[in-house]
Amino acid sequence: MANYSFARSWQSQSISTRIMRLWLGITWIYGGWNKATDAGFLNPASPHYIGAQLQGYLATSPIHIILQKMIEHATQLGWLVMISEFAIGIAVLAGLALELAALGGFGMSVVLWLSATWAVKPYFLGSDTVYAVMWLALFFGVRQSYRGGRMAAIIPNLKDRREVMRLGAVAVAAIAASLAGSKFRAKNPTPEAGAAVATLAELPIGGTKNFQAADGSPAVVFRTAAGVFAYSRVCTHQGCIVNYDAGAHLLACPCHGAQFDPTKDGKVVAGPAPTPIAKIKVAIKGDKVVQI
Repeated sequence: MANYSFARSWQSQSISTRIMRLWLGITWIYGGWNKATDAGFLNPASPHYIGAQLQGYLATSPIHIILQKMIEHATQLGWLVMISEFAIGIAVLAGLALELAALGGFGMSVVLWLSATWAVKPYFLGSDTVYAVMWLALFFGVRQSYRGGRMAAIIPNLKDRREVMRLGAVAVAAIAASLAGSKFRAKNPTPEAGAAVATLAELPIGGTKNFQAADGSPAVVFRTAAGVFAYSRVCTHQGCIVNYDAGAHLLACPCHGAQFDPTKDGKVVAGPAPTPIAKIKVAIKGDKVVQI
């Protein structure tokens, strides 16, 4: 790395390694940009919020205990993931700390497989396992390009001032790209009052459906023989997203155990939440349920 050359970092590798570097580098940068420009990714009120995504993985992921602990720090995790994707992609394309970047990409792909695509059957329909194998192949392809397969190449030489500066430049570029994405965020369209949140056909008596409220926050609607009613899914404790537990007939928060009874005006029945969960006005109009 002391004699770093961008051109040499590509010329010294096989065509197959170059193809993987190009594809993985561009894909990881695109992944970071996709999150940076998504107005809902870091917004707890959005159904696209990373915390809501983590909650969706809890039912099927083999690492659900770890994911559950991450939910209350979801925003910080979102920033970490976004910056890491940019950093790994930039490092791979620039040829800086290639082996370390490949291991980072491999680790991210494995975690995504164990959380986001674990339930995809058969396994080859999920992309994360493919990316994990590609990152591992890139790691060994890069190692072969080093004369003698030096183990020291995995960890950057932090005693080399120029190498530290180059790695610092990658970190700065990753953070700058993450912040720049906010300038290109499109506002999430939110339904207006009076917009349909469900049809009676998809919401039979005794049924529930998650929807996006007029203020953009996640919500859930219930239908009983007496009519329809709805609640916000934002916990009144620390803003985590609650889920409806059909077995217990309660709205339950996965972060700190708060529970709300939807049949008693969202009353707190367990946990640290200080107030009932917010109600949302809905009504049946024709064959639809609408927010009013």
